[in-house]
Amino acid sequence: MSFLKASTSFTRFMVMDDVKLEIYDNLEDILRKFAIVDIDEIADERAYGWTSFDDMLDTAFAESSPRKGEFVVFAFRLDTRRIAPAIIKKHVAIALRQEEEKLAELGKKYISKDRKKEIIEQVKLKLRARTLPVPAVFEVVWDYAGKTVYFASTQRKVLDLFSEYFVRSFDVAIEQVLPYTLAQNILGAGCEDTLDALEPTTFNID
Repeated sequence: MSFLKASTSFTRFMVMDDVKLEIYDNLEDILRKFAIVDIDEIADERAYGWTSFDDMLDTAFAESSPRKGEFVVFAFRLDTRRIAPAIIKKHVAIALRQEEEKLAELGKKYISKDRKKEIIEQVKLKLRARTLPVPAVFEVVWDYAGKTVYFASTQRKVLDLFSEYFVRSFDVAIEQVLPYTLAQNILGAGCEDTLDALEPTTFNID
């Protein structure tokens, strides 16, 4: 999903803390410090971090500034290696059969439970090393003055990962804006009892 398309789905977050001036002054340094590190040449299963809004390969933010008027724009990139369970099952079976043949030569019959776990992990590691990670890019638009962050995803796992990493990077708390929390902000303090007493309205006409 992209904010540059005619339509998109996004999630809105509210910045709960006052952002320190030095965070804005050192924005590029923070983004570079927490930028994604490629895992193409290593066997890690997953990597994530910041990258440029305009170019997912520009983790140094050299080609374009993340500062766009009153907004800060960048992207959250998530690289994941995905190996089909059937492939893992096949190669684990091959590895276990080879292990059984080795044990038979030594007069042994059974593979220990710990050794089976070790073999499974070794197989997964070898398969990951042979599989390129799939990148996914989710754009971020931070209304710095309005203390609002727009994130181009609605996937729960991605939202949790993004919000946790945002807090770690910028040392400010954010909270997802839901209809209930939005109503709280509009109505002000002490409105919870009123909101909790509301009943849903049915607009269907029989």
